[in-house]
Amino acid sequence: MKTYSATPADIVKKWVLIDATGLVVGRLATLIAMRLKGKHKASYTPHMDCGDHVIVINAEKVAFTGKKLQKKVYHHHTGFPGGVKTRTASFILGGKFPERIVEKAVERMLSEGPLAKKQFSNLRVYKGPNHPHEAQKPEVLDVGALNPKNKRVA
Repeated sequence: MKTYSATPADIVKKWVLIDATGLVVGRLATLIAMRLKGKHKASYTPHMDCGDHVIVINAEKVAFTGKKLQKKVYHHHTGFPGGVKTRTASFILGGKFPERIVEKAVERMLSEGPLAKKQFSNLRVYKGPNHPHEAQKPEVLDVGALNPKNKRVA
């Protein structure tokens, strides 16, 4: 018996819509990364892009557990000597691009390489409730109902 390996003709990609209101960032990111890789499918093949397209709305309303909102720090380097910049999670969420919190969390859960870049391109994150992908008819995935720990009650 041969091991099954999916070919591009076998792969069926769906569109999934996730409302991030009140969801814990880390738990949301793990679920999104699993969907992008395609590990939730029985036909998962490690060297193929067999994951779904994921749309995340209301990214500005994600939640952190504990004191991470004030204490979690994001670093980036400008490219100049001594150019390490740091920002807290509350600063980023209150800024112009709060969707970067979810994007970075998911991006850092994917492996590095060309396949991961292709999988990451299937993620669309929007800070508000509107998105331009109604024509794809995305099915809604209620992440908060999967596990009570996924949703943060304030």
